[in-house]
Amino acid sequence: MEYTRKTWNQNQKRLRDLLGKESSFQEAIKLFLDQHARVHASDVSKVDFFTFEDELWKDMDDVSFRISQNKKGRTVAYGIWHSTRIEDITMNLLVAEKGQVIDEYKCLKEINSPIYDTGNALEPDEIIEFSKIINIKALRNYRKLVGKRTREIVNSLTYADLKNKVSKRGIEKIISLGAVAKDEKASWLIDFWGKKNIAGILLMPASRHLLVHINECMEAKKNGKKHKNKVQIY
Repeated sequence: MEYTRKTWNQNQKRLRDLLGKESSFQEAIKLFLDQHARVHASDVSKVDFFTFEDELWKDMDDVSFRISQNKKGRTVAYGIWHSTRIEDITMNLLVAEKGQVIDEYKCLKEINSPIYDTGNALEPDEIIEFSKIINIKALRNYRKLVGKRTREIVNSLTYADLKNKVSKRGIEKIISLGAVAKDEKASWLIDFWGKKNIAGILLMPASRHLLVHINECMEAKKNGKKHKNKVQIY
């Protein structure tokens, strides 16, 4: 039977229930890892099925990646950067309370990104300028590193960890690093994450948020297919 986004959403609701009971903790972790696998490239988790992100990258071209925008004015380049930065920030600084992948592997320079933060404050024209200069292969590699790190972190969690509120130290680290822009279009994230426990981080930044932006990226990609004279890069 075909695995659809409807199936994923149904499983996400089930995951919420499973995370709330100690008796179903192991089942919850297994389901999270499956949900997470489907919103990353298949080689992140070494699965043998075609993921939603695999679908996004199939037949991707330069125009669709950099120039084409969805109804919110967002490009594929932006969506991948934004959702990956948020996964990196929340899973490493808030859940594991250790350094981010972007710093540990010096990804920022390789990606050629002019920003370090999540990009929430960028306007549509700024998103285009951002997207034009991004190193695509480096961005994809960063995303894979973040996805693999998340899976390592989740496999190390206990049921008791899920109930813990995110640490104030982690929130303060996000602010001091400038991982979230001070602009009001971005700063709300600090309060949003600060109210969550670890289970809440797994349910949103580390899973549902990724699918939301893959869907947005698919919209931008489809709009890009309307352009002629595309430059194939994959």
